[in-house]
Amino acid sequence: MDVSTCLKSLLLAIRQYRNNRSTVNASQLQKHIEDVSGLKCGGVLFSGQVLPSECLSGLMEVAGDPNTSHALTGSIIFLLAQFVSDGEAKEAFHSSYNFTGTLAAIIHCNRTTPEEPLVLQCLNVLQRLTYNVKTLHCASHIHELISFLMQHVQSCNDDIVKACLGLMANLCRHDISVQSHIKSQSNVKAFYRALINLLGHNCLTVVVFVLSILSSLTLNEEVGQKLFNAKNIHQTFQLIFNITVNGDGTLTRNYAVDLLVDLLKNPKIADNLTKYKHLSVCLSEVLGLLHTKDPDTASKVMELLVALCSVPVLRKHVCETVLRPPAARLQPGTRKGVQARGSEPSLALVHWVLSPLDGPEQCYMQALSLLAELFEEAIDSSLCSSAQSFVELLLQEVLVLLQSPDSTEGDQLLKKHCLRAGRVMSLTLSLLCGDDALRMLVSQRLSPEVCVSQVELLLSYNQDLSGSTCSTSNYQLRLLNALEVVLKTLELMSHLRQQMPEMETSFYRILQDQRMVTPLSLALTSNCREHVQVALRILVEAAPLPDFPSIILGDSIAANNAYCQRDGELSIRSSSASEDVSLVGKSFPIMHAEPPGSAYQSIDSLIEKLQSGVELQEKVKDVHMSEIIDVYEQKLSALACKESRLQDLLEAKALALSQADRLIAQYRCQRAQAEAEARKLASLLKDTERKKEDLQTELNDHLLEVERLKSDSQQLLEHNGRLQAVADQHQELKGTYNQLLSRYDKNEGMLKELQAAHISLTQQAEGLRKTNEGLKLQQERTVAELTEKEQQIKGLKTDVLNKERKITGLQNDLRRQEEQIHEMEENVSILRKELNKTEQARKDTSIKASSLELQKSQLEAKVEKMEEELSKHTQMIAMIHSLSSGKLKGEITASLSL
Repeated sequence: MDVSTCLKSLLLAIRQYRNNRSTVNASQLQKHIEDVSGLKCGGVLFSGQVLPSECLSGLMEVAGDPNTSHALTGSIIFLLAQFVSDGEAKEAFHSSYNFTGTLAAIIHCNRTTPEEPLVLQCLNVLQRLTYNVKTLHCASHIHELISFLMQHVQSCNDDIVKACLGLMANLCRHDISVQSHIKSQSNVKAFYRALINLLGHNCLTVVVFVLSILSSLTLNEEVGQKLFNAKNIHQTFQLIFNITVNGDGTLTRNYAVDLLVDLLKNPKIADNLTKYKHLSVCLSEVLGLLHTKDPDTASKVMELLVALCSVPVLRKHVCETVLRPPAARLQPGTRKGVQARGSEPSLALVHWVLSPLDGPEQCYMQALSLLAELFEEAIDSSLCSSAQSFVELLLQEVLVLLQSPDSTEGDQLLKKHCLRAGRVMSLTLSLLCGDDALRMLVSQRLSPEVCVSQVELLLSYNQDLSGSTCSTSNYQLRLLNALEVVLKTLELMSHLRQQMPEMETSFYRILQDQRMVTPLSLALTSNCREHVQVALRILVEAAPLPDFPSIILGDSIAANNAYCQRDGELSIRSSSASEDVSLVGKSFPIMHAEPPGSAYQSIDSLIEKLQSGVELQEKVKDVHMSEIIDVYEQKLSALACKESRLQDLLEAKALALSQADRLIAQYRCQRAQAEAEARKLASLLKDTERKKEDLQTELNDHLLEVERLKSDSQQLLEHNGRLQAVADQHQELKGTYNQLLSRYDKNEGMLKELQAAHISLTQQAEGLRKTNEGLKLQQERTVAELTEKEQQIKGLKTDVLNKERKITGLQNDLRRQEEQIHEMEENVSILRKELNKTEQARKDTSIKASSLELQKSQLEAKVEKMEEELSKHTQMIAMIHSLSSGKLKGEITASLSL
């Protein structure tokens, strides 16, 4: 199924669901939404056609209805979230469909249940939708959305916290109205405290979001000055560079770069960054990221480098790091990894500049902006000479980008080509401001054909735009892009026409083209000072040309001024009308949603009464206020868009008709002039024929004289040839004589040199002979001494042999003594062991003896006690025996003795 059929089915399902919000219709609509989600239809949905616009408006209305089920709303948001990353789709969401207000309304309706997956889905889509886009503060439910975000930044759910902080960072950035609204809240101090507490969060993404919000809200206040003072800012720099280089996800890197870009706008923070001690290492690591294959990362890194170039000191540092030769960039304090990653960032820049047109637009645009900043710094500085080789390579590759793209690729590629060609022309013009060597490089690499083809492409593109049915804003934007490229190309040709004669011819031929009226008139009536100045310089060159359409240019300027005046009046009326609508909307009470049938029946009558100024308080009590305002705003914007489009077409047709009438008048005038010139030429032709006959007779006479002169000249030529041969022989003999004379002089000089060398050699030979005789005498003496020494050596050898024998005998005695010593040591060790044993036995016996003595003392004490008792007993016995007989006494004493 093709895209058109799917969209028709989707629109039919939307209308059925509007009329009857049953479960069957909801499931049918959800099925069609899933079918569209599987198709690649982004270009069709946001093309501005009627069918896709109706589908998108219907989906927005269904999603914004609080009675729609969460499943159906989630599927609609999932479908639309696929196109949020596209630039044109994001612009359409903001300008035409109020997608931000719809998502904010969904969050507001579910504010009591923030843990719902639909709320998190809406927050994530809003974060992507509002990134780097300024949201209209007057959009619906924006105040409620901000209050929701301020309330839930301290949620227990980390996903909700992260989404709320990211969305808050987007809304606060570069939006003074949102910042003022947040600062006017009663709980703003508690909100600041909550944000400061989140700076210690373990997720770096949350920390970056918090820093971004605080920088937007408090950078110029006392809280921000304390938070971003000279002591703390270095930690912030280190955090940003660590996230940028090491990466905690593409989202975190993007917000970290945006944070640093915003901080650099503060002069104090920019000055602190110039004093940051790790700046060189961090910059080398950041430049190393240019070698990545991810275009989003590379474009964000280049955006950071462009922001650094906004500070003069940092721009010089970046320029030196990029354009210096690789050997000069290796610093002794850097790590090996940094050197490897940061090598040749200039080649990486060239690579991203040459990326294809159908790739990410930010990549090559940021690369060209960065190169323009670098060359602006390098020109007229010490780096100009080192940058020349890189400029030669860059021009060789970049000028290829000026070639016209294939017309079959579509209008989108032509628009991107205009943007990139404009940056390339700006870069080339900046190079012309350098020294003569850079200007010579540009003139050698750039050919007139490239410039002419570029201007021809853009002029034909302007004609196609004039006949197209695109919206007014897109038409003006594309026309201004093409205008800028045409002006820069003509300015470049004007600079190079003195060095290149062919460029001058092409330049003047283009200026006389009637299609140049449109870009010149737009530039002269533009509010851009640079465009006006360039157009005036071109007009000074073009005005003296004979075929320059100055009258048509004046009419076009007048038409543009009238259009600007009418556009200003319409904008004033629309602003006053929007104020009236907003006042009327504020006076309406907000009611609960009723069934859609009654609402849609009363909309037309409501609009009629709004136009007639009748009071509407009594008639709209049963109508949901947000639906009425949304429908009214959509119809009003559609009518205004159609009116402006028809007015633009009417003015374009009127201008084309007036131009055609002028061309017809010019043609008739030129035709009359041509007929008069033809009659003059006929009379001149007759005169020339008569003169031709007279001249023919004279020519015959002259031919005869020429024949005679030819024979004379032939004889003279032969004689001259003979003389020339003799002169050649004379010259040859003269040359051989000079050669022989020079050889004679050389040989004579060589002879003198050889004689002097012979004399010196004879003197050297005599000296050598004398030294030879002295050496012979010395040799004889040394031979005699040598014999004596040999005899002494023989005697010493015999002594050495005797001593060696003695040494061997002593060594044998030493071995025997060592063996004896070894045996004695073994005996000593055995005796030591036995001594240890006896010592241990002695200790044991001493211990036993001490124990026995102790026992002995104890026994003695016991014996003494027993003896005392015995004495007592004996005394008692004695007393008893004194009373008894002597026999018994004898037995008792006998027993006692025993």
